[in-house]
Amino acid sequence: MLGTKVVSLGGGHGLATTLKSLRQLTQNITAIVTVADNGGSSGRLRREFPIFPPGDLRMALAALCGDDEWGRSWAEIMQYRFSGDGSMQGHAVGNILLAALWDRDVDPVKGLDRVASLLKVVGRVLPMAAVPLDIEGTFLTSIGRVVIRGQEQVASAHGTLDSLRILPESPPARPEALDAIARAQWITMGPGSWFTSVLPHFLVPQQRYALSQSTA
Repeated sequence: MLGTKVVSLGGGHGLATTLKSLRQLTQNITAIVTVADNGGSSGRLRREFPIFPPGDLRMALAALCGDDEWGRSWAEIMQYRFSGDGSMQGHAVGNILLAALWDRDVDPVKGLDRVASLLKVVGRVLPMAAVPLDIEGTFLTSIGRVVIRGQEQVASAHGTLDSLRILPESPPARPEALDAIARAQWITMGPGSWFTSVLPHFLVPQQRYALSQSTA
């Protein structure tokens, strides 16, 4: 499988775990990451800046860091979270770095590529859509149908999921992601939350079509 072109879809710790395994088999990896997180450090940064939630993208970059002292050291720094009780408490260094690059440069993929270069990343990390997203689900509960918005809230909701949406409902995909899917020989998905890390990848129309046309 050495050299096989692989696209890995997902988000959070599940995707990061998959990437750590895949890198042992091939260096041609493209991680396509969900961009709807609204909790923790990512959620706080989203509320302050009009940017992608950086957390899942940061974890994917760290999982694919260069396998030398430089890459591993920077990956560890990227994952470090500030302690204390101040406004920086809980923020990961990598989240702050990505937010700064995105605030400086209009194109978020350029920011991701710059961090990838710093970490000597194997492969490439891309967002699932060209714009930040929200997740909204309709659940059937003991009190009737309840609409819940937010990735963090949907992931912990009680009841039976009736429908799932992303907002905006038809976001554009990144052309780099569509190209990677078209070229892929293998495509992996997950593991992770079915509602917030897996299904959202099928709710981006251009990406869903690209996946349906893939011969991987």
